[in-house]
Amino acid sequence: MERSFHYYGTYCAALIAGYSIEESKELCHSAFLVDKFSKTFLARIGGPESAATTQLPVEMASARTDPVGLADITRIWSSFHFLPADLHAIVHKGNRYYRDKYRLICGPNGDLVADTVNLAQGKGMQAVGLAMHVLADTWAHRYFAGTPSLVINNTNRFFVELVPSEDGSFIERPVKFGHNPAIPDDFENGLYTNTIFQPNENTIMNLGHGRAGHLPDYSFMRYRYVPAWNDYKEVFKDNPTEYYQAFCQMVYAMKCLRGEYGPFEVNTYDTDSVAPYEHEIREILEKRQPAADAIEDWRAFGERLCGDHVDYFDLDAHVEEYLEADEDSKDDTYLGKFILAALAQKGMVVNRVWSSGNPLAGRSINYDGKSFAGIQDFLPLIGYLRGGAHD
Repeated sequence: MERSFHYYGTYCAALIAGYSIEESKELCHSAFLVDKFSKTFLARIGGPESAATTQLPVEMASARTDPVGLADITRIWSSFHFLPADLHAIVHKGNRYYRDKYRLICGPNGDLVADTVNLAQGKGMQAVGLAMHVLADTWAHRYFAGTPSLVINNTNRFFVELVPSEDGSFIERPVKFGHNPAIPDDFENGLYTNTIFQPNENTIMNLGHGRAGHLPDYSFMRYRYVPAWNDYKEVFKDNPTEYYQAFCQMVYAMKCLRGEYGPFEVNTYDTDSVAPYEHEIREILEKRQPAADAIEDWRAFGERLCGDHVDYFDLDAHVEEYLEADEDSKDDTYLGKFILAALAQKGMVVNRVWSSGNPLAGRSINYDGKSFAGIQDFLPLIGYLRGGAHD
C-alpha cells in the first residue's frame, strides 16, 4: 500500500475506532515507520539491526542470496509486508523448496493476522500502528510472497488492467512495463515500472510484487494476471474493494485492541462504524492519482473527522528523543517502544514459520521462553512480551 493509506488512512481508521486524536497520531506514526526502519536507519540511531522492518534499495542491491542472506530477507518482508496466509497450505505439486515458498504467499484473514493483532494487545500505540500496517498489507500484497522467488512472484505478458469508463463499465488494456525507476508511472497510458526479468529463482528482482511494479499498492487499480503458482489460471485483483475491506477490518481490529470487543478474529469487519463515511472513503480509493495527491485527500478526510489539523510525520523529532535518552531509558522513547514491537512481531512470525516446518525465514528462538539464548539485542523483549512497563 502507498504511505498515504498507511499514514493518513490508519489515522482516520483509528479515529473511527474511538482512539483520541493524540493516540491516532501515535498510531499512524508507527504504521508509517514500518516503511522507514531499515538497517541503515537503525545504524544511524544506534539501534539493534535485528529490529529492521524494511530494506532500502541500496541494501537489497547488495543483499546476499545464499540461504543465510535469503532467510534475513524473508524474515523482514514476510513479517511486516507479506504476511503468509496459510503456513500449512496443501500443495499437490513441486518439491519441498517450492512448497515452502508457496506457503509464504501473502493474503488476508490467515492465522498470522490474528496472531499479529492479538500480539499488540496492551503493548501501546507503537505496537498497534505496526500491526495495522501488517494487516493492511495482507490485502494490498495478496498473491505475492516476501521471499525472492521467480516461480511464485513472476508475472508475464498476460497482465491486463481494468480501467473504468464513463458509463460505469470497464475497459481492459494490456499493461506495459518498463524498468527505469526514475520515470513515473503513466496512469493515463498504462505505462508502469517493474523489476527486470531475471531467470534466477532467488534474485532480489523476484522479491514480493517487484515484477508487478507498484500496481498492488495503488488503491484504484484493478488487474488480471496468470501466476505460475496458480497453474497459469487467471487471478483478479480488485484493489478499491479490498482496500475498503482492509479499512473496515482495521477499525474492527483497533476496537478489539481498545477492549471494545474480545480477541481479534479473522473475517470480521466493522462495516457499521465505517458506513457513514463509505462514500467518501470509496471516492478516495477509486481516484486515479499519484500518491502525493492521495495523501492530501486522506489528510483532508482526517481533518474533517477530528476537526483539527493533521500533522505531517516528523521523524526527526522521534530520532532526537531517542538519541538524547540515556541507555536505561531508550526503551521508553517512541522509537524504543517501536523497536520492541518490531522485535516481537518478527520473533512471532519467524517462530510460526519455523514451527510449521518451513526453514526459509531461518531458525527461530522462542523469545517468551524460560531462557533466552544470550542475544543481547533481544533482552528487553522478555519484559515487553510478559507485560512489562512499555504501555
